Amino acid sequence: MAQEADTLQEVKIEVRDKGLKKSQRTTANVITLTGKELLKAACCNLAESFETNPSIDVNFPDALTGTKQIRMLGLTSPYLMITEENIPSVRGASQAYGLSFTPGTWVESIQITKGAGSVVNGYESISGQINTELIKPLSDIPFFLNGYGSTDSRFEVNTHFNRKISDKWSSSLFIHGNARVSKNDMNDDGFLDNPVGQQVNILNRWQYNNAEKGWVSFINFRFMDDEKQTGETGFDKSRDRGTTNFWGSEINTRRLDLSAKVGYVFPEMPFQSIGFQNAFNSHDQESYFGLNQYNIRQDSYYSNLIFNSIINNTKHKFATGLNFTYDRYREDVLVPDLNGDFDRIDNSAGAFFEYSYDNTDDFSVVAGARFDKHNRLGAFFTPRIHVRYNPWEKGVFRISGGRGKRAANIFAENQQLFASSRSFNILNTAGRIYGLDPEIAWNYGLSFSQQFFLFGHAADAGFDFFRTDFSNQAIVDLYGSPQQVSFYGGKSTANSLQVEFNFGVIENLHFRTAYKFYDINANYLSGNAERPLQARHRFFGNGAYETKKTAKGGLWKFDYTYNWMGKQRLPFTGTNPVSEQLPDFSPAFSLMNAQVTKVFSQALEIYIGGENLGNYRQQKAILGSEEPFGPNFDTSIVYAPVFGRMFYAGLRFKIKS
Repeated sequence: MAQEADTLQEVKIEVRDKGLKKSQRTTANVITLTGKELLKAACCNLAESFETNPSIDVNFPDALTGTKQIRMLGLTSPYLMITEENIPSVRGASQAYGLSFTPGTWVESIQITKGAGSVVNGYESISGQINTELIKPLSDIPFFLNGYGSTDSRFEVNTHFNRKISDKWSSSLFIHGNARVSKNDMNDDGFLDNPVGQQVNILNRWQYNNAEKGWVSFINFRFMDDEKQTGETGFDKSRDRGTTNFWGSEINTRRLDLSAKVGYVFPEMPFQSIGFQNAFNSHDQESYFGLNQYNIRQDSYYSNLIFNSIINNTKHKFATGLNFTYDRYREDVLVPDLNGDFDRIDNSAGAFFEYSYDNTDDFSVVAGARFDKHNRLGAFFTPRIHVRYNPWEKGVFRISGGRGKRAANIFAENQQLFASSRSFNILNTAGRIYGLDPEIAWNYGLSFSQQFFLFGHAADAGFDFFRTDFSNQAIVDLYGSPQQVSFYGGKSTANSLQVEFNFGVIENLHFRTAYKFYDINANYLSGNAERPLQARHRFFGNGAYETKKTAKGGLWKFDYTYNWMGKQRLPFTGTNPVSEQLPDFSPAFSLMNAQVTKVFSQALEIYIGGENLGNYRQQKAILGSEEPFGPNFDTSIVYAPVFGRMFYAGLRFKIKS
């Protein structure tokens, strides 16, 4: 008996990795999407990685390119700081299609920060920050293969190879290829619903880690070649380009990225470190849209030196450093009423300081500021603050505020308008950015979240409210005439409210729900009005269930996502012929996606799924489709999917040792 009493019995503790994590202790309002969350949908690229969570809205910018545009707090992606391992990635020339240039299988996790963000990464963030962490060579597996195919004739292959060079060096090689091989016209308007084309994307990563000496480093080499062709189904690029035989478009992009990060943690003072980030990229896009032409090349260099330490004790921390950015743009635009070069060089140098206090219990604050000198934006100061308070157990209040300033790239950020007969009209001439002044905005936010148990299962509920006040924004006015788009500076506001309730109904069955309300207005020439193509009301629901894991690691996973979007204000078309007019508001509609995954073992899993299961399609996605070189042609008024129901299937194969 004495021997039995002294013998420790085995205790097995199972912790399930959550797909979506919200910490009660981080000061900023941060949501982390883990690798498990990204596997809930096909997630072919970064733009498609946000379908199963409510923080990011996914929209359709046009009826031709098949790309998806993301929005946060009701503002489009140019107002987000989008970084890859905390180095700015999607910006400038890559705003329209850049999110589709990062394959989903490369992504380890995504951090979404609502609100002004940190001053450490720059001054451009206004509505928030999205940071993508890629798979680290040191923790990568030797081999990974992903194959994907869908009923819209899109096929993808991803292969990862990893090798441990020594106990300190590791390297990974990621190779991605995709192609859409056949033409589809589901709505019989004579135009492709999605472009045909292909992409080759190669990334080679090196990681050095010497924990004993305190050194860590990452070096990345990347090349991407993406080609898209869209337009009328009868368009032949070798025969019809530059003619009015058939309307067609090509968007060809080549991109080269080189980056290096070096970090040193002082062995005797683990709270103190220094990091140095450097990145060079070249983005070259050649494109035409019917008889309109748009070419842009951006060569950029980014450098950031960061020093982290404490003041007296680890409750008081700070980060400080220096930052330099250089961008050389070569931009050619040929559209009605506008034919010219907009070549320019942007450079800025800045210094930042960010102080953090955490009493390790119920209160923390992050307050930062930076001063930058930009050759076109001038010298300016950027303050930002985030505060957290836990008034009781499992409850957390957060407030945030901050300023952002940026140069709007009005052509790169509104490329969908090239695929129309609109003339381009820039009304301001005195500013230094296409004649416009810089965009300046203040963002304020308040949020509350409470975790609790409901019927014995974990649940949480909460809300967040954000307001963005633009003292000057580059307004894109589609209310004046359906044959014209006007750009000018003006004031605008964006209010965003999100209410969430998440509940684990039974073991392994979880539901997420969210209601979102947007009130976004701008001072247009015709008066203050609601911004077009933005639903004021949205509802999101997601249900996920998985069976218990077998001894060999096998299980089933089921995931279902529902999105309802309220009516949207549409651009003015009242002076078009009656057959080419749209109503003032779109109808409300809903979308449903689902995926089933069978995990056979830790080495092999297959998945099948469907998008837009209700087969909802915008009835008239292209105005003037019967006369594409006429005055009423417009592919940019898109509020819903153009392509109908789509099914896909794929497999993932891993060799772990």
